[in-house]
Amino acid sequence: MTLQLKVPNMACSACGETITKAIQAVDPTAKVEADPKTKLVSVETQTTEAAVKEAITAAGYSVA
Repeated sequence: MTLQLKVPNMACSACGETITKAIQAVDPTAKVEADPKTKLVSVETQTTEAAVKEAITAAGYSVA
């Protein structure tokens, strides 16, 4: 499953790395691309959308 999520408060590449690590904590096989310029996070994962959103939120970011 591929998810496209908008993360409005992702400001820099370090934020993208933090989000990537948070998602990979719940799904170690997830492929994550986080673009701070567009605020978009693309996730190819086997876990649920809710679990991915929860991981991003727990890392301190919001999902629009």
